[in-house]
Amino acid sequence: MSTSELHARYEWAVKIAQEAGRHTLNYFQRADLAVELKSDASPVTIADREAEQHLRQRIAERFADDAVLGEEFGEQHGTTGFRWILDPIDGTKSFVHGVPLYGTLVAIEYGGRSVVGVIYIPALDEGVHALSGDGCWHHRGGNEPARAHVNTTARLADSLVLSSEVRYPTPGRQQALLKLAQSARINRTWGDCYGYLLVATGRAEVMLDPIMGLWDIAPMQPILEEAGGTLTDWHGKPTIYSAEGIATNGRVLDEVLAICKGA
Repeated sequence: MSTSELHARYEWAVKIAQEAGRHTLNYFQRADLAVELKSDASPVTIADREAEQHLRQRIAERFADDAVLGEEFGEQHGTTGFRWILDPIDGTKSFVHGVPLYGTLVAIEYGGRSVVGVIYIPALDEGVHALSGDGCWHHRGGNEPARAHVNTTARLADSLVLSSEVRYPTPGRQQALLKLAQSARINRTWGDCYGYLLVATGRAEVMLDPIMGLWDIAPMQPILEEAGGTLTDWHGKPTIYSAEGIATNGRVLDEVLAICKGA
């Protein structure tokens, strides 16, 4: 893999994530929006499908031999070693209820690791993006991107802890969430990708999910690590392949894992 190959994909990922995200605004807060339920009972809309189709079309225009995995249309194999991982609307439950805290996610995997991550929140026109080794960058509106950093809060007792849900799938993890909420200064459900964006930009210390698809978590590793934080599973392993995630500013990670490990 050459540096130029990776940079070209990185720049394209940022561009097409914003394009697809803005397309979802055509359906956002529409009273006549039809909502279907998938086999796992999660919602899906025409906005999800059209946004992913846009992403796939734009990837094919420049990187047709790359692999693609998307939440709505599955896997397309490639030959280059690069795999794009797409979530056209992360937070569809927020989207269908007219809540602006949903996002479009794009990640690029190479060599078994996520090396590019993009979060774009179209209703807020805000996002973060990162390339491994090149920092994490935060943009709002038409402003130039600025370097993003996690904050320096050192104690869980002084932290804002975020989660996508308040109901967790097992009693142990439910108790872990409750204990984290009780141990933190503030607990909120500003969840899905927006929560990870808040940690990466220093506005929260912890964001966690007990169940995630690969398309949900893949962008988070480069974003959090390049912002100076951590992205691990519930046992503290830095990975995107465990179907769960904990993001922290790094300084409170040990306290969080002391509660979450074994839950």
